[in-house]
Amino acid sequence: MTLDGVCDHTKGIADEELHQHYTDLLRNADAILYGRITYHLMEYWRPFVANPSGEKAMDEFAVVMDAIPKIVFSRTLNDVDWKSARVARGGLEEEVRALTQQDGGDILVGSRSLIVQMLKLGLIDEFQLTIHPVIAGEGLAMFENLNDWTMLKLMKTKTFDSGNVTLYYEPVKK
Repeated sequence: MTLDGVCDHTKGIADEELHQHYTDLLRNADAILYGRITYHLMEYWRPFVANPSGEKAMDEFAVVMDAIPKIVFSRTLNDVDWKSARVARGGLEEEVRALTQQDGGDILVGSRSLIVQMLKLGLIDEFQLTIHPVIAGEGLAMFENLNDWTMLKLMKTKTFDSGNVTLYYEPVKK
């Protein structure tokens, strides 16, 4: 997201170092959750598996994105054709609770609307927010439609050469 809290993939700095960071994150996770709109945006990476771009970091990201299991939450989408994706069978809370009962790695959330819903349900263990040194001035706010405040504890930070900063927070239990 941008410094002013806007969630927009076109406003950030997606250089080789950031692609590598997210490649590593995905490589160490068991699944990623998407809403329909973000899922369709991520389909952008599918062609790079068969036809690499020649940019190592992007191509590696595409391969890892292709491989990670994706669960898509949608009221209008009934099926997906990406072999590593499926449409959620149940509601968000039901699916997440079932996933957390399984042994394994992290479950990532890749859609802003799902992040807000999971925050309301108390299902987030950690936030990893990458802040781009950009002020967008307009766009979709990362956190909106929240009625309660949530205290967070900063666990660590990671600074990139581009000026991007990833902040790692844990929600403080009430």
